[in-house]
Amino acid sequence: MAVYKIKDLEVLSGIKAHTLRIWEQRYGILIPERTQTKIRTYTDDELVLLLNIRILLDSGLKISRIAELSKPEIANKVAELKLKTPKGIAQEKLILALIEMDEVMFQSVLEEVISASSLEEAFSECLIPFFERIGVMWLTGTINPAQEHFISNLIRQKIIVEIDKLPIPERNDAPILLYLPEHEWHEIGLLFYQYILRSNGMYTFYLGQSLPYDALVLSIEKTKPLCLVTSWLTSIDGAFAQSYFAQLITQFPDLRVLAGGAQIGIHQALLQNKITLVKNTKELVQLIKEPHLQSYQAQ
Repeated sequence: MAVYKIKDLEVLSGIKAHTLRIWEQRYGILIPERTQTKIRTYTDDELVLLLNIRILLDSGLKISRIAELSKPEIANKVAELKLKTPKGIAQEKLILALIEMDEVMFQSVLEEVISASSLEEAFSECLIPFFERIGVMWLTGTINPAQEHFISNLIRQKIIVEIDKLPIPERNDAPILLYLPEHEWHEIGLLFYQYILRSNGMYTFYLGQSLPYDALVLSIEKTKPLCLVTSWLTSIDGAFAQSYFAQLITQFPDLRVLAGGAQIGIHQALLQNKITLVKNTKELVQLIKEPHLQSYQAQ
């Protein structure tokens, strides 16, 4: 069972630590244990309770009313909130689905968010903040690899389903080649790039995860792509990234390389004049449609 400090609960729930302390004193909603140095600690059950409370707060219920309810009553009220899920509530439900490994809840919430807007909006406004909160949970040791893989694969499957719904664009121009470098397995961002490009009518070749460099070279020679699109998330040495892209542009000096992901952002100073930095999907589409733009070049 995970152990949380009050600052962990603040980050994961979005409720200020000061407010949580007031609720403890006034309503007895959370009853933390304390270390020998008087630091509050909380359990998984208390995190789930707090996330449920946040859902009810976002739905308009006042904390004074929530405090009168038992834990089963709180859970039942949350279960009733299935239609027209606001994005704020959706994130809390996704966190609950992650902790409890509840596929039905996760799929239901994700479908509601996508149906209310689009996959693109759901990804940028709901899933990206959700991933950021998962990152916090990794740092605090509150989720294990099985839980993270469980949710990541559900999201991956959903994006693939949405891609399959799109028509295959006509191949009137050179294709856009999407790939992840060798030893890079975090595919969700690249799959979303694929969805965005296909939904904008662009012809793509999707080569997926962990593509060896030699295979990339052969693919470029065979397909003669308009540009490359890649995403780097796994921690790497900056000198390696610099050498990798330097070799690539030496072999293919006229080929544009559009790259995103945390590691590209971290090492962008070393990648100046080697790649075009992609900050978000709107920029990705704009950069491909208007290749003369330089405002997003890695600096």
